[in-house]
Amino acid sequence: MADLGTRFRALDVLRGLTVALMIVVNMSISDTRSYAPLLHAAWHGLTLTDLVFPTFMFVVGAALSFSLDKHERLGDGAVLRKILTRTVFLFLCGYLLYWFPFFRTDATGQMAFAPVAHTRILGVLQRIALGYGIAALIVHFGRRTGAVTFGIAALLGYWWLLGTFGDYSLTGNAELKLDRLLLGEAHLYHGEGIAFDPEGILSTLPAVVNVLAGYLAGCFVRERGASYETIAKLLMVGAACVIVAICWNPAFPMNKKLWTSSYVLCTVGIDLGALATLLYLVDLLPTRSWTYFFEVFGRNALFVYVVSEVAMVMLFVIHVGQQSLFRWLYEGGFASWAGDKPGSLLYAIAFMAFCWVAAYALDRNRIYIKL
Repeated sequence: MADLGTRFRALDVLRGLTVALMIVVNMSISDTRSYAPLLHAAWHGLTLTDLVFPTFMFVVGAALSFSLDKHERLGDGAVLRKILTRTVFLFLCGYLLYWFPFFRTDATGQMAFAPVAHTRILGVLQRIALGYGIAALIVHFGRRTGAVTFGIAALLGYWWLLGTFGDYSLTGNAELKLDRLLLGEAHLYHGEGIAFDPEGILSTLPAVVNVLAGYLAGCFVRERGASYETIAKLLMVGAACVIVAICWNPAFPMNKKLWTSSYVLCTVGIDLGALATLLYLVDLLPTRSWTYFFEVFGRNALFVYVVSEVAMVMLFVIHVGQQSLFRWLYEGGFASWAGDKPGSLLYAIAFMAFCWVAAYALDRNRIYIKL
C-alpha cells in the first residue's frame, strides 16, 4: 500500500488533466472548425467536453477532504469564515471575468464603461464557488451521512422539479423559468440562441453532488490508501453509477446544460474510474516521470484557469486590422497550413502550452496561489 501522507499525487494529476483539457475545449473555434469531441453536446447526450466541468467539481470535492480537516479543530466560527470567504472570493472572481475588460466600444466608436446591467451573474467559477461552499457546509455539519442524504435527495428532487414545472427542452425547462424570474434575461448566458444559463440557479443543486462525490472518494482513498483493493472498490462503485445513469437516461436524459441527475451519476462514475486508474498508474507503478506536466497545472489549478480566461478575453479584445487577435492567430498561424480542424486543435494545444509555461514558472519558484 502506498503512503499518501497529507495528499496523493493522483489528485494533482487528475486536476491537472482536467485543467489542460478545459483550456483546450474553451479554445474551440466553431462547430464546423473543431472536432466533435471538443464540442459540447447540442442538447441531450455526452461528449468528452461534457466531462470536463463535472470532473473539476469532483476534484474540488476531493481536495475538500484534505483542506476541511485542517480547520475543523479551530471550531465552527473559523470553519464558517473560511468557507464563506473562499466562496465569496471565487464567485466575485467569476463575475469579474464576465465583466472584464470593464470597457466596451459604444455605437460612436468611443470607449465606454461596460454596464453592470448586462453582465452575466452566474458561470463556471461561480458554480465552483457555490458547489464548494454548499458542499463544505454539508460535510462540516452533516458529515458523510449528511453528504449521502443530500446527494440522494438532490438528484431525486431535481428530477421531480424539472418534470413538475417544465420539460427537458431548451425553451421549456424549469431552470430557465427560475433564472428569468430571479436574474432577468440580461444577466444570463446568450450562447444558446436564447437567454439561457447552463450554470443556472436550479441546476446548482445536482452540481453540488459532484463535489460531494469527490469528497467521499477523497476520504475513502485517504483512509484506505492506494491499494489494489481501493482501486477495485472505486471501479465497482463507478461502474454501478454509470449503469444506473444509463438506465435512468430514457426517463431523465443525460444533459450537461441542464446538469441532469443521470448526467451527474454518469460523470461521477467516470471520475471514480479515472481516479482509480490514476491511483494505479501514479501511486502503484514505479515510473512517474510523465506526471509532472499535469502536476504543474494541478498545483495552481484555479489560478491557471483564471489566467487562461483573462488571456482569452484579451485575444478577442486586441485587434489586428479588422480581425481579433484570436481569429488572426488561428487563421494565419494554424489553419492556413494545417487546415480548419487540425489547425483548431493545434491552436488550442499551443495556447494550453503557453498557460503551462506560466504555471511552470510558479511551480519552479514554489508559488502556489489558492483561490
